[in-house]
Amino acid sequence: MHRLRNIPLFLVFWAVAAAAMYVPAIHGLANERFAEARAFFYSGTLGLFVVALIAITRIGRRQRKRGGLGELLALFGAFTLLPVFLALPLYEGLGTTSYVNAYFEMVSSLTTTGATLFAPARLSDTMHLWRAQVGWMGGFMMWVAAAAILAPLNLGGFEVTTSAEPGQGDMAFDHYDRAEAMHRILRSVRLLLPIYTGLTGVLWLCLVVSGDRPLVALAHAMSTLATSGISPLGGVQSAGSGLIGEAVIFLFLFFSLSRLTFASDTLTTARPGLLRDPEFRLGLLMIIGVPLVLFLRHWIGAFEFDEIEDLAAAVRALWGGLFTVLSFLSTTGFESAAWTDARDWSGLGTPGLILLGLSLIGGGVATTAGGVKLLRVYALYLNGLREMERLIHPNSVGRASSHSRRLRRKGAFVAWVFFMLFALSLIIVIGLMALVGANFEQATILAIATLSTTGPLIQAAAETPIALADFGNAGKLILSAAMVLGRLEMLAIIALINPALWRD
Repeated sequence: MHRLRNIPLFLVFWAVAAAAMYVPAIHGLANERFAEARAFFYSGTLGLFVVALIAITRIGRRQRKRGGLGELLALFGAFTLLPVFLALPLYEGLGTTSYVNAYFEMVSSLTTTGATLFAPARLSDTMHLWRAQVGWMGGFMMWVAAAAILAPLNLGGFEVTTSAEPGQGDMAFDHYDRAEAMHRILRSVRLLLPIYTGLTGVLWLCLVVSGDRPLVALAHAMSTLATSGISPLGGVQSAGSGLIGEAVIFLFLFFSLSRLTFASDTLTTARPGLLRDPEFRLGLLMIIGVPLVLFLRHWIGAFEFDEIEDLAAAVRALWGGLFTVLSFLSTTGFESAAWTDARDWSGLGTPGLILLGLSLIGGGVATTAGGVKLLRVYALYLNGLREMERLIHPNSVGRASSHSRRLRRKGAFVAWVFFMLFALSLIIVIGLMALVGANFEQATILAIATLSTTGPLIQAAAETPIALADFGNAGKLILSAAMVLGRLEMLAIIALINPALWRD
């Protein structure tokens, strides 16, 4: 086991991806889709063979130390290079698409973005299973990476709660410096895999009982836990489970608001109890507040149609707002079937700008959700309160705890820096998409959807759904890079390219 820990982390990712290809291979064989089954079987076997050859040459060789950033580099490689291998069975099995399209699809799935180039009817159940499975693995990879890679380096949102600089260690994680990277990762896998698999299995069983086909239920369960929004039907609004299925998914989406909902292995556990966790409380405030505002807007619109007494429509409108707000706040992107009913009932159009704003905020730190993250928003909120207090009492001294003071001082500064970097990334992606033919509205929606890893925004936020195939290979590669940037975040990319942080 000690020798196996010398195997590069990227090689481990590759081996897991190759072994995972046997699942759709078995599914394709069982459903007599032999061409697809062969594509997955041959790709998986070839991948394991190559991994075995490389691993044999690496056993017994000492790994070169990289100043703590080697694991982060492997994670970056997993999101950029691994989709080249993941796209192989999709390209060979489908046989009617380009390799760039297949690569885009796998980057979108692995980063839990969920944007797709293909209509649901174009892909078989086996291909839909593969997309959902890749998204599920990408979500679990972020669960593990948060505790084993990002937290020790104070990245991914942890920089808001610690005194160390992003990309460097913190006193609370000194023991990680003495532990091998693979040991940390294996420990996180042993802790989190039963939870992740168990929650997915429970949700899948609930959706099957509610009326979904087993494959559809499995894809939606995987997509909910990974917040990828991947669906064989184009969304849960078309699922057979109906509102009951939405209610079950709604409960499981809360796992994306705070890591305290499923684990206690990071610095966010310094706060006592889930209900006292600021991320969870801020998320609840938005889940309740935004639908109420939309509901009031619906009621005002309904006056014009004399349907105020239709209480059933009102309840459906409120539910549609609750589910859709939580779904886009968690960057999953599922739309409730009642979301359309709410618009019809009120006579108002789709509030796409609200969905864009929710996705930009995102979910909790160290979860599968993307976006800016609730903790950074909370840090800026605390800083705003403190600045308003000083306007009234310039010589006052804050009475908050030391943890809150850290959030409001150094944490707020780092959070603001991240906002500026995120805004700069947004401007760059919008400009690049404009160069390949997108108008301003399309470029803005595409940039926000990819940087926040909320692919369904492409269909939900625009008045007319955006056809990704119209932007050519250059546009697809730009969006692929934006998805990787949104998943890893700009601070992590800066840490990778800073030579000073690579020194021991």
